[in-house]
Amino acid sequence: MENLLFHEIHQKSRLAVKEVNEMLKEYGLYNAQWSILFCLKQFGPMTQTGIWQYLNVEAPTVTRTLAKLEESGWAERVEGMDKRQRIARLTPKAESQVAEIQERATRLENDMLSDLSAAEQEQLKSLLKRIQASTLNEKEVKYD
Repeated sequence: MENLLFHEIHQKSRLAVKEVNEMLKEYGLYNAQWSILFCLKQFGPMTQTGIWQYLNVEAPTVTRTLAKLEESGWAERVEGMDKRQRIARLTPKAESQVAEIQERATRLENDMLSDLSAAEQEQLKSLLKRIQASTLNEKEVKYD
């Protein structure tokens, strides 16, 4: 049990999700919903396919989560240019509150990373992106 890196990443990720879920309770949201809202805020209206590909989750998960976001008034889905295509976008309710949630999430992130210098935080982000890129490259090789 020498190499516990992935265990450490998993444990810290679980802690971060727990903390984010606590913060999101006030808004009637949870982390998976926030991930979609964050995507829509960052990139604008997106197809459901674009969302699940970006978040690296299964399509049915995005469909169910979007349905819950629609029920609670945070997102809406409209027909795309192709009638089979569904475009998700933020509602006015979401537009008015997402910035506040994002600010609180940023404060939470800053608190969790406060023992790391700015350079260390950038290095961590860079390393995580490299792991993701190498994983994606391996998947492409397997499926070619």
